[in-house]
Amino acid sequence: MSTLLKINASLFSNHGQSSQLTERCVAAWQASHPGTRVISRDLAENPVPHLDGARFGAFLAKPEERNAEQQAVVAFSDALIDELRAADTIVIGLPMYNFGVPSTLKAYFDHIARAGVTFRYTANGSEGLLNGKKAIILAARGGKYAGTAKDSQTTYVRDFLGFIGITDVEFIYAEGLNLGDESKNAALADAHKAVAELAA
Repeated sequence: MSTLLKINASLFSNHGQSSQLTERCVAAWQASHPGTRVISRDLAENPVPHLDGARFGAFLAKPEERNAEQQAVVAFSDALIDELRAADTIVIGLPMYNFGVPSTLKAYFDHIARAGVTFRYTANGSEGLLNGKKAIILAARGGKYAGTAKDSQTTYVRDFLGFIGITDVEFIYAEGLNLGDESKNAALADAHKAVAELAA
């Protein structure tokens, strides 16, 4: 049985356009891959704490030297990583806020990037350790930015996932959602079609 990890990063939880796209994508995936187990993580309902010095210090501390607070920090990070390890497919709902990724998603990334756990440094550079997985990114945007210098999201998310070993990454864009009903409806129709084709 395959496992799919769904991550919603919208501030509006399930009501966000990106979250609604993830729901459609997961439903289509389950229809084409019967028996798929779904793990859901909503970063609005259950936000990951932003990384600070104390939390980063917990990651760096030797296991036998961690205090109770540090052990709790590492256990939380380990739980996020265990979800990723279990997943064959990762679906991320990605809204664009002020030309970047939601800070909650950045916090999540900061907690799953662990040296010796999800990546390691070698004589030839870094090596990702979460191999053999597929990621589908559903990017919802008010304006139109794909392929332009203002689209910092695509490169960042692709580079980060590649850093931890996830190199099979596909983006589906729903852009121009705030440019009037005609633009919104056309963008969502195109995204829905792309989701159906990818999940088939």
